[in-house]
Amino acid sequence: MSELRRRTAALVSKAGYRDDEPIVAGIHRRGAPPVLVARGVTASGAPMSATTVLYAASLSKQMTAACAALLVRDGVLDVESPLSGWLPGLPGWAGAIRIRHLVHHTAALPADAEIDALQGSADRTTPGILAALTRFPALDRPPGTGHVYSNAGYVCLAAVLERASGLTLPDLARRRLFAPLGMTGTRFWPGPDPMPAGAAPLVRLRPAPLSLGDGGVWTTLGDLLRWSQALNADELGVSSLMQTPGRLDDGTPIDYAWGMGVRSHAGHVVYRHGGGWTGLRALQARIPDLDVSVALIATRDDTDRRIPLLDTLLEAALQAP
Repeated sequence: MSELRRRTAALVSKAGYRDDEPIVAGIHRRGAPPVLVARGVTASGAPMSATTVLYAASLSKQMTAACAALLVRDGVLDVESPLSGWLPGLPGWAGAIRIRHLVHHTAALPADAEIDALQGSADRTTPGILAALTRFPALDRPPGTGHVYSNAGYVCLAAVLERASGLTLPDLARRRLFAPLGMTGTRFWPGPDPMPAGAAPLVRLRPAPLSLGDGGVWTTLGDLLRWSQALNADELGVSSLMQTPGRLDDGTPIDYAWGMGVRSHAGHVVYRHGGGWTGLRALQARIPDLDVSVALIATRDDTDRRIPLLDTLLEAALQAP
């Protein structure tokens, strides 16, 4: 066992994860093989490993954003085009929303709880969310005037990508992202089953939502680190665009780029994003100028232990020889 792997395992324990709690955590550094740590068993009783297929929750947003960036680069999608032109079934307020508002969470769309209330139930499918939006009377504020995280915005963005490309989001991502990068364990999953065959199940009474764009990706720890490595190396040719922070319409900068938050650590720019669902916590971060990435997914966790763990993993990656 390498010294960094021993250190990674020790940090997982120090963060409060017992040996029997299912979690995978990994570090990628330029020029070195990835460091992978897995412990515990899945809800189906299988040992956790770097190849266990797990729900990525909101880590999916950066994959949705990458598809959008590719279509923008190809001249197929204009970030200044109105949402109403792509989804004409939405109310009149969609005419004021631009695609860039969806990307950067500045579209002023309703929160999850408001959408659930409109539905009368938690229909976490793309058709269910879009149907609820058609019954939403008005936005609380003009688009572009505030940054408020919105799952519905990324569901709309995914629907736009499907209209623009003529492909389903699972097919678009497979062709443009996952297959070219060799991410064989990763896919957008639209159902109808709650998860892909062979994947690790979530809490029995709360299966993963089937909406796409805001979530929907099932992946492995190894693939997540491969994804980060590809973005660090700009293998898709859109990293510069994706790493550009958004702005409000008055020019005020925000700390959210294309499907990823913009932070700093030890004097370096860090791009990171979290994800969560009942019993699941995920977190990923990368430092492009050093080609350093860390990722973790815990499948029996409703705490915030992942946040200090990610910070210490980043520090370990920076200090390793």
